[in-house]
Amino acid sequence: MRRVYMDANATTPLVPEVLEAMRPYFIEHFGNASSIHQQGQQARAAVEQARESVAALINCRAAEIVFTSGGTESDNLALFGLVQPGDHLITTSIEHHAVLHAAEKLRDRGIEVTFLPVSSDGVVDTKDLRKAIQANTKLISIMMANNETGAIQPVSEIGRIAAEADIYFHTDAVQAAGKLPIDVQSLRCDLLSISGHKMHAPQGTGILYVRRGTQLEPLFFGGTHERQRRAGTENLPGIVGLGKAAEIARTALSDGTVERVAALRNRFEQGILAKVEDTGVNSSSVARVPNTSNIYFDNLEGEALVIALDLKGLCTSGGSACASGAAEPSHVLSAMALSPARARASLRFSLTKLTTDEDIDFALEVIPAAASRLRELAPVNAGTLG
Repeated sequence: MRRVYMDANATTPLVPEVLEAMRPYFIEHFGNASSIHQQGQQARAAVEQARESVAALINCRAAEIVFTSGGTESDNLALFGLVQPGDHLITTSIEHHAVLHAAEKLRDRGIEVTFLPVSSDGVVDTKDLRKAIQANTKLISIMMANNETGAIQPVSEIGRIAAEADIYFHTDAVQAAGKLPIDVQSLRCDLLSISGHKMHAPQGTGILYVRRGTQLEPLFFGGTHERQRRAGTENLPGIVGLGKAAEIARTALSDGTVERVAALRNRFEQGILAKVEDTGVNSSSVARVPNTSNIYFDNLEGEALVIALDLKGLCTSGGSACASGAAEPSHVLSAMALSPARARASLRFSLTKLTTDEDIDFALEVIPAAASRLRELAPVNAGTLG
């Protein structure tokens, strides 16, 4: 059976170039980057080369890159490392759970937290942000692009607001890296998170950009690795792979790859809306990352459609992979004022740079048939749609 993968926002496959770059560091060049002998120094050189490559992707100093185990750790390090008792944190109601749950835990510890609302298209209003700022506001943490809808937040304006108020600004750029140009200097952010496996690097890799002069309390204690910000022996093969993926992503931003993916996404959306009744694209009227489409299929259960499509060979998602199996509708779509029925009827389709025209043709063949069949067998009352 042919299988087509349209769940890139959950994870992406390694590309051959990344695998080949990593391969020597599993067996031949396996040294500990903290060792002073030749094997160790070879490892150190590879780590620092990867650091330079990631820094080039977001226009920062290499010394400002902290390697982590992924986006979740990076987000947690940004929040728990900076916010202290007596501080005030501002975030949004649509953050990834890596930020949302971290903020809730801080609130449980007595930290004051403001969760900003969003519009029906899933975008925060910077007027609400300005109103939320207090004298003790220490950190603003707002994602660059939403993992479920792809909606891009006004991070440049948020960065200006934070800088004017002398407040630290963190942005979760996990779903933006490799899809949008990122320049931390123009964004004026102090912290920025990236996850490797969202951009064809191995799972279990990531970075936190920490602007020079930002004082963070570490989450882990042990050695002096990563300039005392993240104790523990570096994941050498993974870091090398992340560095190579960053090089590839930087090229993709200027060689037409992003535009090709956007064209495929747009053709996919147009085809679904033309072929399947009672459908629509969530966040369709705002800027989105080029690979992401969140579509509602009224009068059916999204989870049932995900399963039906999987049986036909199409991999997709009902929302965040980290919330898979949750009984409640997506917190992102709920925050956008979608009814529970419509939120449960929404699916996320996310493309990779490996997606082809033939993949889109396949999706446009199997989705209408599966949706029609489900509506016949198990119709769902859409209720009050929002």
